[in-house]
Amino acid sequence: MELIARTARRDRIAFAELYDATSPRVYGLILRVLRDRGYAEETLQEVYLQVWQSASAYRLESGSVISWMLTIGHRRAVDRVRSEVASARRGADYAVSHRDPEIDLVIESVVTGEDRRAVLHCIGTLTDLQRQSIEMSYYQGLTYRDVADRLGAQLPTIKSRIRDGLRRLRSCLESSSDA
Repeated sequence: MELIARTARRDRIAFAELYDATSPRVYGLILRVLRDRGYAEETLQEVYLQVWQSASAYRLESGSVISWMLTIGHRRAVDRVRSEVASARRGADYAVSHRDPEIDLVIESVVTGEDRRAVLHCIGTLTDLQRQSIEMSYYQGLTYRDVADRLGAQLPTIKSRIRDGLRRLRSCLESSSDA
């Protein structure tokens, strides 16, 4: 109780002591919810920022300090999960509704050796991560999350690589057809 009261008065030393005393439990709870160390570390920072900013709002009748902090941590972790699920859903919905038909039509209509060479050339201009991500997503039907898990990369990284790779393919194929 003393540490949170001192933290409410902006005592940085008390806040550091509070962090040292409570962060392993708060981090453990967040990690169990998120199952991703990077996200858990980011969320832990958000929790302690909120604790710093709202320490004066803590009331003893609400429960112990650690219970209050664990509640904040759990809420932040659940919010992060909801945000990631919504983001993945929006990304999948966008990909389905905004597929670039030119790319699909070009690949599906490859009938001449020249077209095949152009497609192979353009795929060769992609980075390995872009090529693998696009192949897994479009040809194997994997979700962005599944692609991220298989490649050991963060979900936002995979989304960016697929988007950038598709742009590069479109640009390359358009310049090939102009030649």
